[in-house]
Amino acid sequence: MEDVNTIDVRETWTFESNEGGDETRSDCADKFWETLHIDLRMVDTSDFTIAYVPTNIYSVGTAHEIILSRQQSKPVLFVSPPVIFPTFDKLCDHLRDDPKGAALLEQLADEVPIKPNPRGIPSLWYMPLIGSSNFFDGFGFARYADRFKWEKTPIDQREEKHPPKRPLLPFIEKLTTDVPKRWDNKLKKYVTNDDWLLWEFDSAGQQGETITDSST
Repeated sequence: MEDVNTIDVRETWTFESNEGGDETRSDCADKFWETLHIDLRMVDTSDFTIAYVPTNIYSVGTAHEIILSRQQSKPVLFVSPPVIFPTFDKLCDHLRDDPKGAALLEQLADEVPIKPNPRGIPSLWYMPLIGSSNFFDGFGFARYADRFKWEKTPIDQREEKHPPKRPLLPFIEKLTTDVPKRWDNKLKKYVTNDDWLLWEFDSAGQQGETITDSST
C-alpha cells in the first residue's frame, strides 16, 4: 500500500562508486520493486487507464503505466489540464519596480522551470502514442455535483475557474451505451476504434471456443 512515506527510501540513495554504494542502490530498488510490480499488474488487469498528466509535474510512473497500457492495446484516457501560475504572475507584478528582485525571479523561472501551459497542450510524444480521440482538458465534475456529493478538491476549484472544453466524465458515462469511434485522417471520417474491445462474460456457464485441432 502506497502512502506519503513510500518514497522515503530515496533519501538513502547515493552515487558512491564502491561496494557500500552498490548495496545502498540495490536496497532502494528492492524496496520499491513491490510497489512498481503491483502498480503495473493493476494496469495488466484493467480494461483501460485514466492518466492525469499536468505538464508541470514530473512523473515517471505515470508515463510507464501509459506505455504499458498502449503496448497491450488498451485505451488511455489522457487528462491534460491548463497549467497556470497566478501567484507567480502576482509576484512578477509585485517586483515590477525592483529590477534585482525581478531578475532573480526570472532566473528562478528558468531553473525550476516555470512554464505556463494555459491551453493544456500535451507533449507531442503523447499525441501519436495515445491517439487523438482520447485527450481531455479536465474531468468535468461540476455537471455531476447534484448527483454525487463530495468535498471540493483543488481540481474542482481549478475547473470552476477554467471549465473544461472537453471533459472526461461525460465520455466515460457514454461508454455504457456506445463504443467510441476515432477520426481517421486518411479517410476523413469517423471509424470504429479497435482499442475499445471490451470482453464481458456474464455467466459462469458460458465458455469460449476451444481449439481441438491445430492444423485447421
